[in-house]
Amino acid sequence: MTVTVKVLVPAKTAESAQTRQYTATGVTTIIDKFTATNYSASAATISVNLVTAAGATSDDNLITKARTLQPSEVYTFPELVGQVLSPSAFISTLAGTASAINIRVSGREVT
Repeated sequence: MTVTVKVLVPAKTAESAQTRQYTATGVTTIIDKFTATNYSASAATISVNLVTAAGATSDDNLITKARTLQPSEVYTFPELVGQVLSPSAFISTLAGTASAINIRVSGREVT
């Protein structure tokens, strides 16, 4: 077994359309840190789904729904830390406002 610590989603602005951010391609993945920062001057929301390999983004796999971040607020999603993605499972996000929230995700890939 090999464990590789890596940035799963490099720092980026979350899209205002449902977007696949990371797929566990040929590995099992453990999420260690998921950070979102609202860099806008207004409150903004973000939703996060953890979707199984054969699944599609839906309310069934919604982990965080429309989490409101105040201006300059940073949130570290304790509900995502330690979650495991099986091979081909993925992280998907939806920002309620375009150009408002930056995200970054790190974790471990196990082969």
